[in-house]
Amino acid sequence: MRQGRSENGFVVKFLRNTVLILLLIMFVSIVVNFRNSHSPTETALMEEATDSCSIKGVFIRSEEVINYSGEGVLSYSVADGGKVGKDTVIARAYPDETQIETDSEIERLSEKLSILKKIQNPGTLESAQPASIAESIEENYRSLVYARDLKNYSSMEENISELLVEMCTYQLITDEVVSFEPQIAEIEAQLKELEDNSIVPSEIILSERPAYFVSFCDGYENLLSPEKLSTLTADDIENVRDEKSKDRTIAGKLIDGYSWYLAGVVDNSSKKYAIGDAVKLRFDSSAETFDAVITDIHDSGDVSRSVIIAECSQFNYDLVQKRYAKTELIKGEGVYRGLRVPRNSIRFADVQETVYDENTGESIGVNTVNYKGVYIQKGEQVTFRKIDVIYEGEDYVLSAVHENDETYLALYDDIIIEGVD
Repeated sequence: MRQGRSENGFVVKFLRNTVLILLLIMFVSIVVNFRNSHSPTETALMEEATDSCSIKGVFIRSEEVINYSGEGVLSYSVADGGKVGKDTVIARAYPDETQIETDSEIERLSEKLSILKKIQNPGTLESAQPASIAESIEENYRSLVYARDLKNYSSMEENISELLVEMCTYQLITDEVVSFEPQIAEIEAQLKELEDNSIVPSEIILSERPAYFVSFCDGYENLLSPEKLSTLTADDIENVRDEKSKDRTIAGKLIDGYSWYLAGVVDNSSKKYAIGDAVKLRFDSSAETFDAVITDIHDSGDVSRSVIIAECSQFNYDLVQKRYAKTELIKGEGVYRGLRVPRNSIRFADVQETVYDENTGESIGVNTVNYKGVYIQKGEQVTFRKIDVIYEGEDYVLSAVHENDETYLALYDDIIIEGVD
């Protein structure tokens, strides 16, 4: 009796274990098949891209070399990048550097005297109010910091002068200082003494026309001119060096500031750049961005080394310090924002669209249109979604967002990378 019960118990356990093993195998098989039935996907997320390339940008300007006798040393009255008019004194020649130091001190004291006289002017004091001046001081300080960050030195000088005037005026109207007349008298006495002991320059160099001034030359003034842009080659650009001339008879040069050109070598195999395109230029020596227009593109049979010429009318101190600079050439607005789509997920599919009458708005038929797009995974369903390409990278594109059109790819859609023909 006991032996029969033991045999029955063994059979029951065996059958139960067999059923459990079969159920486990079935469960694993379902999971594996479920996972294998889903293709690899990538979630559509927002991303920004800059359509730009880095080039060696060579500056090409209309430049005129200024010569003098070469005797003595020069005391410049105009800073590099400064604007001059006709008959403006650019520099004075002296036998030695003694008078240069004197001229520098006269300039410094004259500027200080001008500021103090402006502060002491009765009209300035009558219209000044403590609250408005305090507010203006704060605003000018912020402008000064901003100009410093941009390396805009001319603006910094203006902000510093304004700050000095406002701060000293504030001292006067709040009775912290009675008057600046003693300081004015002292500076005037110092200026008179310096001027009485000044040496007459052996030579005065004047500007013959309105232009921007630079106190050095590099030998490319005639080689790299706007008239020779059409014959400029990729080798010419790549061989440009940044060296200052050691010719003692050169006092500097005048630069026409109405417009100048930037030349560089780009790979234009994909016809990315065209004449008339608006671009932006950003240099490693300046925080500013300059607007320009492509005026010419040519090559010597190799489009991967095309010479691109861009014209710009903006001008500042940084642009005259070197003959070339590392340049970021930004096409159009530069920054594109859209949904990132892997290039290997892009497919083409026929989509049926209803055609409506423009006047009545009624349906008049159905058209089949072949669209570029991707397949997305929605649960167990695979659905085609159109894309609107606004930027193309090496292995991806950015698609514009169409929030009110469900036929286009949307944020967080799961894009199928492979497995769909």
